[in-house]
Amino acid sequence: LDWWQADRYCEQHFAQLLLEPQDSEQDSFSKLLQSHHIRGSVWLKERDSVLHKTKRRRDHTVPVLVFRDKTDTKYVKVLSDFPALPAVTACAHLQWDTRTQEIATIFSYAVPAFINEFQLRGFVDEEGFVRFALIVHGHHSPYLPVFRADGQWHHFCVTWQQENGTWAIYADGKRRASASGLCSVGPSAPQAIFGQGTFIIGQDQDSLGGTFRAKESFSGNITDLHIWQKVLGAEQIEKVRSCWVVEQDLVFGWSSNALEVESTVQAVTTQLLCPGPVEECRVLEVGSRGFSYASCLQTLPFICRYSKDAYWQLKRAQLESSHSLGSRVNTLAVRTVIPDSVFTSAVQDMNLSVALDALDVLATVLREGEVPVLEPSDLLAVLQLLKQVSDIEVQEGDELEMLEQLGQNYIEITELILEEQNIGTWSSISQVIRGPMAVVELCDRMVSLLVPLLTAERTKITIQHRNVGLHRVTVKNMWFGYGSLQRCLSGTGTSAVSQDTAASDRGQKYLSAAVGTAVISSALLSGSQEISTSVRYRLQHRVQVPSRGCNFHVFSLFLLHVSPDAGGMWSTAGCSVMMSLPDSTACFCNHTTNFAILLQVYEMQRTTKEEFTLQTLTFIGCGVSFCALIVTFILFLVVRVPKSERTTVHKNLIFALAAGEALLMFSELAKTNQVLCFMVTAFLHLFFMAAFSWMLVEGLLLWSKVVAVNMSEGRRMKFYYVTGWGLPVLIVGVTLATSFNKYVAAKHCWLNVQTNIIWAFVGPVLFILAVNTFVLLRVVMVTVASARRRSKMLTPNSSLENQVGTQIWATAKPVLVLLPVLGLTWVCGVLVHLSIVWAYVFIVLNSLQGLYIFLVYAIYNSEVRNAIQRMKDKKKA
Repeated sequence: LDWWQADRYCEQHFAQLLLEPQDSEQDSFSKLLQSHHIRGSVWLKERDSVLHKTKRRRDHTVPVLVFRDKTDTKYVKVLSDFPALPAVTACAHLQWDTRTQEIATIFSYAVPAFINEFQLRGFVDEEGFVRFALIVHGHHSPYLPVFRADGQWHHFCVTWQQENGTWAIYADGKRRASASGLCSVGPSAPQAIFGQGTFIIGQDQDSLGGTFRAKESFSGNITDLHIWQKVLGAEQIEKVRSCWVVEQDLVFGWSSNALEVESTVQAVTTQLLCPGPVEECRVLEVGSRGFSYASCLQTLPFICRYSKDAYWQLKRAQLESSHSLGSRVNTLAVRTVIPDSVFTSAVQDMNLSVALDALDVLATVLREGEVPVLEPSDLLAVLQLLKQVSDIEVQEGDELEMLEQLGQNYIEITELILEEQNIGTWSSISQVIRGPMAVVELCDRMVSLLVPLLTAERTKITIQHRNVGLHRVTVKNMWFGYGSLQRCLSGTGTSAVSQDTAASDRGQKYLSAAVGTAVISSALLSGSQEISTSVRYRLQHRVQVPSRGCNFHVFSLFLLHVSPDAGGMWSTAGCSVMMSLPDSTACFCNHTTNFAILLQVYEMQRTTKEEFTLQTLTFIGCGVSFCALIVTFILFLVVRVPKSERTTVHKNLIFALAAGEALLMFSELAKTNQVLCFMVTAFLHLFFMAAFSWMLVEGLLLWSKVVAVNMSEGRRMKFYYVTGWGLPVLIVGVTLATSFNKYVAAKHCWLNVQTNIIWAFVGPVLFILAVNTFVLLRVVMVTVASARRRSKMLTPNSSLENQVGTQIWATAKPVLVLLPVLGLTWVCGVLVHLSIVWAYVFIVLNSLQGLYIFLVYAIYNSEVRNAIQRMKDKKKA
């Protein structure tokens, strides 16, 4: 199967797609693959990766116009009033007839004042490419290749705007040609494309609406033509190609009712498979034991992985099952809705009608109480069916009443399986489904299917069954009644509050809590895609009746964090309480970056408390460091420290480090904007890389003082500037050029760990740290030897204790002075994976690097102090 189907298959069978095998698992894993005669590649799910969201590809059913041969009679007229067009975009799907190489007119738009007002023509060249040319006000662009004449469906868009005569031709989502100056000079320059004209598909008009010639006619198939009175951007064109109609400024939308079709032109209906973005997924190369990436849409073998506990619980549920629910539902439906085994059932690609029938029968059986208490196998079968239904794809033309009824049935079934009598059943499958919060995640997926119900007239949807419901506006919200989940939570042996976030009072931990508000799951949508941004909530508290003799207090508040891998338990991750009142609580949810991710070469899972501590340390440390660096930089400029190589290098290092830390502190503000986040990541990469390059220069400068270097000062400074700024620009430029689409991480505005782009930073940093470590060792050796000689000359009869003390200070002094500018404290960054303690040490040392530089190179720098003293003396004089 392809990656998405394989992942869905494993999920529907309560398993996970195989993770990367650990080194210790490699041998047994190889034997397993050999026993199944598997060669080549198998799909993998990456460890600690962000949960993949399926990029759905939809079958798009559309009417197609068939122009069988080149004739002077076949034409289709667009029955639409066209306004004046200062800008225009026309897009369509096209199948080119490869039998002819003559020029063909895809469409022509004529007005009384100008017959060739707006036209698209094309032909097949000798190399087998279809070439397009755009005509506006009679001005002709060159014929340029856009796609191969291979008889396949291709999507194209052409754009033009009056300003500068800028035009472009896109094919299959890529810009194939663009220029300016098409009809931007001469008397027609200020004119838009005239309105109230005649638009003909398949023919060139030599008179208004007629006089066609066979040799200039179109031969092939065309569908899905849309015209806008504006220039669409590349992102919008990609949406149109993926069958999303951009409604804003749409002049003509494809519809059989808006076309006058000549009798010999055949109109048929076909299904187009709308493309989704090409994504790469992880694969294991079976023979070489290596890992690589392949297009997620390839079909490859795969393996589903169970934990042992979950597997045996599933087995036990199957063996002990009486199949009472399955047999009752299957008999009523007169087909297999619930299979005998959750292991062997195939992935059902349901359509809306089949899904509605299945849920209708299941809801009837559960509602009538024919199976009073669900067996473990019954509950698993119901959850498996809900998973399958939430994966269906709603097609254009599906009846909206059916879709709404499907939502009603879905919500009713989720309520019925959360009834109090099923508490024991949830407990018995706790290793397979970690608590009833799995239902919340399933409902969340179901909500996304209801998008077509929203229209300009109907802006809000509410579907409810007793204690469970969902509410759909711009924000996708879900709520569950207090009782529905509370009963199951307390019955599964899992507390509502997890151990690591439990509130404590007088040393005693309370590991159980009542649900204090209606549980919600929420996501923001732009179009049909989820977007990540900060959200503020106000949640109403559950009304509590105080027990006799006691006062009830809400002592701790938690938000629901739905995570399928963790079973969807309670967490405070990324959320904080803004205001708590007796009747409600206001919360702010966000995600922030901490310093430790800069040298993190793979994703780490940390507790909420650890993340909060890291974020707090980062922000405070970077803030102090940034202020200290700015003050140091200003001191170097203002107090007129004598100009030297050393002060020049210090100033460049301070500038690069301050710029990087300032960007890092506020990088999360850019996370919601993809373009801005990309730019912030590139500049973070550049400035931190520059900071390390100047640390390398500090090391080279020190080396030149310790070991004689035969190079003039002027040549040395040129070399230092090339190293300090040229090297970072080169590294960032090459990284962007080779890995543009894999550059930014999914969860932070920083380099991507999953695609190994992080090594474009970590690799050079490790090299620089190795060089500077060698330089420091050499400096310490020279300093110690010098101190020993001086000690013997000045105090030849000093005690052994004094000599040892002198040697220790001679060793410690250069280490303390040189550590911040040589960047050796960053070595701790490589160790953050070993323990959270190293992450704390790394953040404290490096986020305060600027303060250290301020103290050593400004406050205790004799040159700076002497310069300040000279300024004081001059002022006094």
